[in-house]
Amino acid sequence: MNEIYSQPLVVGIDAGGTRSRASLEAAAPGGPVLGHGTGGPGNALSVRRADLTRHLTEAIAAAVPAAARSRVVAAFGGFAGAAAGLGPERGQGLALSCLADALAANGITGARTDVGGDTEVALAGAPGAPGDGLVLIAGTGAIAARLAGRRRTAVTDGHGWLLGDEGSGFWLGGHAVRAALEALDGRGPWTSLVARVTAHYFPAGEPVPGVRLPAGPPRREWDFEASHGLAEGIVVRAYGEAPARLALLSPVAVAAAGEGDPVALRLLDRAAELLAATVRSLAPRPGEPLATTGGLLGPEGPLLGRVTVLLADLDLRIFPVADGSGGAAALARALL
Repeated sequence: MNEIYSQPLVVGIDAGGTRSRASLEAAAPGGPVLGHGTGGPGNALSVRRADLTRHLTEAIAAAVPAAARSRVVAAFGGFAGAAAGLGPERGQGLALSCLADALAANGITGARTDVGGDTEVALAGAPGAPGDGLVLIAGTGAIAARLAGRRRTAVTDGHGWLLGDEGSGFWLGGHAVRAALEALDGRGPWTSLVARVTAHYFPAGEPVPGVRLPAGPPRREWDFEASHGLAEGIVVRAYGEAPARLALLSPVAVAAAGEGDPVALRLLDRAAELLAATVRSLAPRPGEPLATTGGLLGPEGPLLGRVTVLLADLDLRIFPVADGSGGAAALARALL
């Protein structure tokens, strides 16, 4: 057996709305990540049992080599939809059951196992694995929470794509599509988002029947029939997919903003304002830690700088976290 796998090991899992991530680490703190794997979505309230188990099994299989599986002594999973505190723990039973099945499918038996919410593992991913502090997550969805003793004592947003998730990837992607449609309808300014959104729904080589995309700003003589046809094509494609897939358009807005598109820049500014307001609703106290994570707020997140500036007056200690799998590994150690 490889020497690095001869020591006791722990597995941490961050199961979010877009993907599940697993991390293999030594049970003794301070060591490097020994393995990392990903699987499909892991929301314990919206993913079916069989699919959730399969996604977790894939992530664990990629993170934990066969030679190491007998040395895993603890595992902790942080799941969207399975947070402790503040009412019924609706997704915890399913999350725990699926995690146990996924571990067993990989030949990992006898390990101490527990689950919690995505906010718990995000905060534990900050330096020192704090149990008290604030968390802001902006990925597919968006949520902020205050934790005390690793349990939520206050939560704001996280209400899902239909009723909330303000400033999230879903919000940003959806508004990018809206801006493109407004431009095509003549209701809004022309924007490079038209071409980018079109390319998303009609990839290169796939024609848009009867539609000719304009090279620049629309003119009075612009072919509104063709413009309407393109708008209709985008709408049909968008409604033909699950609503949450609008989050896949958030990189479109980020790319357009990076090239100076004024419409896209305003969207990113507004998303940051909404996320900052979400944090402020928790009545932060000076010096508190704030862990930020998700595709928009991780260490390289496109909204991190904007949100940091908007929260500067609160004097928080902001810690961007790449994902919650490292924090989950820290909580797995705590089980020992």
